[in-house]
Amino acid sequence: MNHIFGKFFLRGSSLGLKGKKLKQEFTKIRQEFEEHLQSINENTNEIAANYEYTCEIEAKLDKLSERVDQLQMYLESASGNFVSRGKDFDVKRLNRREQEVFLVIYTLEEEKGSLTYEDIAKKLDMSEQLASNYVASLIEKGVPIIKRYLNSRPYLKLDPEFKTLQAKENILQLSLQEFGF
Repeated sequence: MNHIFGKFFLRGSSLGLKGKKLKQEFTKIRQEFEEHLQSINENTNEIAANYEYTCEIEAKLDKLSERVDQLQMYLESASGNFVSRGKDFDVKRLNRREQEVFLVIYTLEEEKGSLTYEDIAKKLDMSEQLASNYVASLIEKGVPIIKRYLNSRPYLKLDPEFKTLQAKENILQLSLQEFGF
């Protein structure tokens, strides 16, 4: 830092900037820095306010989702008609890593009930973002994964009918021993 200012002083003196004039230039620079700092602080406050607003919206959406689930369960039990989810699951072929993610969901769900991306990531030594991407890929390929949000955090589990069918018929043709489960 001293080296930079030393060069600046030498350059300033060669440009004819001495004493008072140099001090005025530094004062101008300082004022510009203070204006930039003020702008940064204003933007930071705005970002914080938007984040809080987004969190409130997510919380309201979570509550709304819970209410819709409760209404659906009530309507199903009151009418005696349960929504059938179709027993014919059309699942496309999974690559090896997708199979590993599926098996982690399948096995950890039995231990924990619902699980998070963090659980999958820890088990397979990957980032949560990568775990999230693999789960999205599984869903796109037809694996019926139920995703519920609690406090803005997604919890995953397999559709119970699919899980039962997988256990009976091995739809995905996986071997737990092959993957070390």
